Amino acid sequence: MSAVMTTAPGAGLRGPLSALRIATLASPGIVVPTRSSNQSGGRVRVGTVTAELQSCAALSRWDNSELRRLWKRRAFVTRSSVGVVDALAMEDHQDVEAGHGVGKLMVEVRAAYKSGRTRTPAWRVEQLNGIVRMLGECEGEILEALFADLGKPAHEAYVAEISLVRSSCKLAIKELKKWMTPVKVSGSVTSFPSSAAVVSEPLGVTLVISAWNFPFLLSVDPMIGAISAGCAMVLKPSEVAPATSALLAKLVPLYLDSSMIRVVEGGVEETTALLEQKWDKIFYTGSAKVGRIVMAAAAKHLTPVTLELGGKCPAYFDRSADLKVGLRRIAQGKWGNNNGQACISPDYILVDESIASELVDALKDIIEKFYGKDPKMSKDLARVVNASHYSRLTNLLDDPRVSSKIVHGGERDESNL
Repeated sequence: MSAVMTTAPGAGLRGPLSALRIATLASPGIVVPTRSSNQSGGRVRVGTVTAELQSCAALSRWDNSELRRLWKRRAFVTRSSVGVVDALAMEDHQDVEAGHGVGKLMVEVRAAYKSGRTRTPAWRVEQLNGIVRMLGECEGEILEALFADLGKPAHEAYVAEISLVRSSCKLAIKELKKWMTPVKVSGSVTSFPSSAAVVSEPLGVTLVISAWNFPFLLSVDPMIGAISAGCAMVLKPSEVAPATSALLAKLVPLYLDSSMIRVVEGGVEETTALLEQKWDKIFYTGSAKVGRIVMAAAAKHLTPVTLELGGKCPAYFDRSADLKVGLRRIAQGKWGNNNGQACISPDYILVDESIASELVDALKDIIEKFYGKDPKMSKDLARVVNASHYSRLTNLLDDPRVSSKIVHGGERDESNL
């Protein structure tokens, strides 16, 4: 830490700014612009750059907007080889102009994050409790949206989405104090005498792009993680589940801090515009194809990324397995889990050839017990999300390599997907 007084010829700065406590981070070779007439070419090479300005408004009558104005005038100069600049301007995470939709939103959210409110446990608990209240007061609306998007039965929607969000939220509230507490670690000989600790700090402003197959769970669950970590965030729900997307855009401002947590609806154009911004973390759930696009966009800014992508999920049956119990679990995991539209849904079964015929017959009986003789009429079965995905699936069934091997089912109802 170093206390640095900043002055500039003709700038007229006195007193208040000299009280600023500035943390400096070694970064040799940083070039800082200056208006000082005694520096050649108006530029100076310095050895350190400002990493943090602490509580400017609390320490003086100068606020962040005034500091930003001064930075634009290049009023700050270097002194004793220490570059003193406005940290808010130097972080400059945005390459966008205010007033340009997503760009304006990013400026607003980042400005709100810089207030420091998210660093307090009180703010985080307040937001988490807001989600719990939202679940309790709006459960009916959530179930209706999930049914509109996916035909998801109420009991399945509650178990697979609402209850999981509630559990995550309650766990975060319970463990938050522990997660935020610094963990003491032993120091090294090179830093003796000293003490050391691992301190968990928020990354900053995060982007969450959620998937359509569990549109509520995969939107709000990452939100709980971002809030618990003290991050501000922008959520982009999937446009393939429009009812849930619209509901989230409606509910989030009612129950959460809308200056820190925003929802952006839209399709490819809006997602592309979001990915052009510089984020401090991106969390994406979806396909490997789009995952590559997300990672390529993040690489431009060296933004850390979490990709939760789909894959294959086989089940294996050997001769020692309990056929009835195993197949009931497989049937539930396949058709009782979003009608198979899930990354953890079993794709195929690897089975010992000696019991293959017995397995097929047993699975036919279980499907009939679960969903009736005409599954199209079952109220316990979700629907395909839209006509495009329905067409994709029927094309798979029409493949000659597949159609000749269908041993059960295969009927279609395009009007009900």
